[in-house]
Amino acid sequence: MHRLRKPQPILLAMLIVLGLLAHGSRAHAATETLTVAGGCFWCVESDFESVKGVRSAVSGYTGGKTANPTYKEVSRGGSGHYEAVKITFDNAKVSRDQLLHMFFRSVDPTDAGGQFCDRGESYRTAIFVSNSEQKAAADKAKAAAGADLGRKIVTPILSAAPFYEAEAYHQDYYKGTKLVLTRFGPKRQSEAYKRYREACGRDARVKALWGKDAPFVGH
Repeated sequence: MHRLRKPQPILLAMLIVLGLLAHGSRAHAATETLTVAGGCFWCVESDFESVKGVRSAVSGYTGGKTANPTYKEVSRGGSGHYEAVKITFDNAKVSRDQLLHMFFRSVDPTDAGGQFCDRGESYRTAIFVSNSEQKAAADKAKAAAGADLGRKIVTPILSAAPFYEAEAYHQDYYKGTKLVLTRFGPKRQSEAYKRYREACGRDARVKALWGKDAPFVGH
């Protein structure tokens, strides 16, 4: 009878390292990003962080000419930047196509002047792509949205540009507990966000436009 030899310590260590590298490679391959602009980035972030398979949604600025812009610079116009959200997702749980489908039905893609009560260049809709495959997916989703709505979709599909994270106080604003002064008086950020979203008419317009196909209305 031949006894099985135990793996040598060096060989065992190499096998462990190779296994960890392979696992890390698979995890990396499953993670993708999608950057979109859909009006107020607080709302886009709130919507997409509720999607199963989305790992994070980060508010920021992109598409413009100003390096390291501030919220004030972007909101007053002239920087060329959009308020945007970088969505990191696990493509084994949710696909790019699914996210693009939801994106179009969470905004008014027929409005070229902004979104809902927020007007101006920084509040326009857009999708940012890094390669021909992403562009094809965005083109397909845009065509499907136009066919379903029966109207012209004005949301542009643009080449990806540097993405600058917005100031810390903008991140996860919709669930913040800090007190802020609003026209309704002092409110916690989460309550201020709800009041703003309702007053801006976002959900009402999306529901009127997309009806039961609107994925986030009522969330």
